[in-house]
Amino acid sequence: MASTTSLAKRLLLGRPFRSDKLQHTLLPKRIALPVFASDALSSVAYAPDEILLTLSIAGAAAYMYSPWVTLAVAVVMVTVVASYRQNVHAYPSGGGDYEVATVNLGPKAGLGVASALLVDYILTVAVSISSGVTNLGSVIPWVAEHKVIIAMAAIFLLSALNLRGLRESGVAFAVPTYLFILVIVGMIGTGLVRVFILGDDLRAPSADLTIVAEEDHLSQFAFAFLLLRTFSSGCAALTGVEAISNGVPAFKKPKSRNAATTLLLLGGLSIVMLYGIILLAQATHLKFVENPTLQIIVNDASEGYVQKTVTTQLAETVFGGGSILLYVVGAVTALILFLAANTAFNGFPVLGSILAQDRYLPRQLHTRGDRLAFSNGILFLAVAAIVLIVAFEAEVTRLIQLYIVGVFVSFTLSQLGMIRHWNRLLRTQRDPLRRRRMIRSRAINTFGMILTAAVLIVVLITKFLLGAWIAIAAMIVIYTLMVAIHRHYTRVAEELQPTDERPVLPSRNHAIVLVSKVHQPTLRALAYAQATRPDTLTAVTVNVDDNDTRTIQAEWERRQLPVPLTVVDSPYREITKPIIDYVKNTRRASPRDVVTVFVPEYVVGRWWENLLHNQSALRIKGRLLFEQGVMVVSVPWQLRSSQDRNLDRLDRVLSQAPARGPRAQPGDEPEDGDQS
Repeated sequence: MASTTSLAKRLLLGRPFRSDKLQHTLLPKRIALPVFASDALSSVAYAPDEILLTLSIAGAAAYMYSPWVTLAVAVVMVTVVASYRQNVHAYPSGGGDYEVATVNLGPKAGLGVASALLVDYILTVAVSISSGVTNLGSVIPWVAEHKVIIAMAAIFLLSALNLRGLRESGVAFAVPTYLFILVIVGMIGTGLVRVFILGDDLRAPSADLTIVAEEDHLSQFAFAFLLLRTFSSGCAALTGVEAISNGVPAFKKPKSRNAATTLLLLGGLSIVMLYGIILLAQATHLKFVENPTLQIIVNDASEGYVQKTVTTQLAETVFGGGSILLYVVGAVTALILFLAANTAFNGFPVLGSILAQDRYLPRQLHTRGDRLAFSNGILFLAVAAIVLIVAFEAEVTRLIQLYIVGVFVSFTLSQLGMIRHWNRLLRTQRDPLRRRRMIRSRAINTFGMILTAAVLIVVLITKFLLGAWIAIAAMIVIYTLMVAIHRHYTRVAEELQPTDERPVLPSRNHAIVLVSKVHQPTLRALAYAQATRPDTLTAVTVNVDDNDTRTIQAEWERRQLPVPLTVVDSPYREITKPIIDYVKNTRRASPRDVVTVFVPEYVVGRWWENLLHNQSALRIKGRLLFEQGVMVVSVPWQLRSSQDRNLDRLDRVLSQAPARGPRAQPGDEPEDGDQS
């Protein structure tokens, strides 16, 4: 019978997949779009909010600049998408920015990109989930009162879906993603047609509010700085673009071409929705402020007003306050924001697996789980995101200040690496057609590097004191930690490297059997030690109580056991140290000798029974492992409770072995790396 835990796991995650079913999990473009692009697509639900609330610092008149700021964000989006289309063709193995930077700029640059991406993936989950809860709270007030708990529940559900496997999670996410695109595009189209073609006077619920600037009489320099800060906040719309370059192995063949097409769809849809929302917000005179209690002047229009998100206000304006479509927009927007975190749940585990394969992260992150997903990476990401949500109370405005620093670090270094990649290929390529393609690709990546570097500088200047320094500090910590892990694995590998010298056999083998009582486990250990035919054999007990020691000696003599019993005195009632000293003295007589210590142990079936038994044996074994020339042998004695243990389930757990990483997919064929 399967245990309750095993049944619950199967119900939640499904049946395990065989390793040869990995091809079954590969994604067509229609499924890959919601899996890898939901983050960038969903950013239209919070990027307009950040643009408008930042401009509100200068007052309502500053809203006139929102289309121009959005246009600048769209230019960056087009450039980044065009640049990453070169990446997925040149490096289809799934390493993404990390592989590009490592191969072309060196391991240090690659680690810098990896640390930036790991931080950005964690923030993607925290920001997307928090924004989803905020949007849902605009329609359902109860949700707004319990944001943190609901955000944690959403992460738990999302983790479970991803643990079921990539393809199944993609199918589950496809319907809400396409529904979100349909609803948002429909809302934008309906609103713009009513305003500019039918001539309807649509006014947002906040249109009649009177707001004041947080900063009066801004100088030209200060206002320019505010515009740059608005631009940097709007660039949150670009997060998630890099996930496709990390997820190329998950696409069906031809992998690179399908990934590039998905990138193009992502960029086009994101720009249309983002710019459409900003235009509709301006046409309906929508107002969205950073601090409603201070910036909204109290009058008849503001009495009882509660600020809702931009998409909720636009849905109410276009479809009506009591319309079912208003609730559809709110529900679908919240759902897509929850699912937007799926981009990170696909990118983070794959990148973590590659880093673990390169010995920069613990090897446990390299293994696939029952459903061929990188389960440990998924769980680690979920825990890290929950910590952020609890620490920042699921407040989007506070979390977003930490955001996008990491992604633009990876953008910039990746494009620099691609420039070196094309330069290297151009030195050896003689075909005129291929050279023209490479030169064109290099030009795209060069422009992309210049633009993303400029945006990175703007982000660092405008957001550093607002919270970006926390993200930078986290990158430094992760970078240092990965260097330390790699140094450890390298040192261990060097120590374990076999030499040409033949191993020297020990001169003699001295066997020691530890005795606490004369019972069945002790007798079995004595018999097994005798069967190994050591050069010398002795039993050792520690005298911590005179009466117990005399009982052991009397029973030893009564049974006429053929092994001498040595009593080690312990005036301070210690057990471990006297045994260690005895073993050291035994081996000290001849350094080429080996000492084998036989430790009788109980085998129990229940976890709590381990707390009642074997504690002294564990301490002694743990200490003896550090002694040179000492072998420790556990001699088990199975108690009756161990017979009830579900051994089949235990076998399945213990038999799970590390699986190969994404860079060696069976059946993969090389694709043309010079196409764009």
